Amino acid sequence: MKQSRKRILYLLTIVIGIIIADAVSKAMVYRFIPNIRFASSFFPYGGIAVFKDWLGIDLSLVHVTNRGSAWGMFSSHHLFLLIVRSLVTFIMILHLVFFNEIKARDIPLALIIAGAMGNIFDCFLYNHVIDMIYFIFWGYSFPVFNLADMSISIGVFLILLHALYSKITFKEKLPSSNQSINS
Repeated sequence: MKQSRKRILYLLTIVIGIIIADAVSKAMVYRFIPNIRFASSFFPYGGIAVFKDWLGIDLSLVHVTNRGSAWGMFSSHHLFLLIVRSLVTFIMILHLVFFNEIKARDIPLALIIAGAMGNIFDCFLYNHVIDMIYFIFWGYSFPVFNLADMSISIGVFLILLHALYSKITFKEKLPSSNQSINS
């Protein structure tokens, strides 16, 4: 099912808005926060403090470079990852515009596409992805991430939530095994 022009414009606005917010945040970090190779063991961990020990959670803005995928995996295959990211993102765009028949998945797919494009643009602009949001949860150092990563994660979460909801409602609509077929 092909999307209507109005719907495509709405989704394009979401994608562009996220890409701009992501690009601006990364440019600010690139310009104003020194790149760190190893985080300091003391708050704000080499960056800018946001809050410390709020219910046991620390948050700071840092400047970390990532040439790999999630958590820096496969960083020695930067060009291959860029090609795969670009190809998968292109396929997702085609799916969203021409083949997606489930409207509830439009926005989650747009979030995933926007995040992927934000990280792809980083590879062209900086030759790596800039990560900046650094949480420590009750002594556990969570991997540093950025707005594009958040967008991807939220999109995936929403798709999983929709799939779970669809499965539950589908099971509720099935006839009970205790009911007679002839009744």
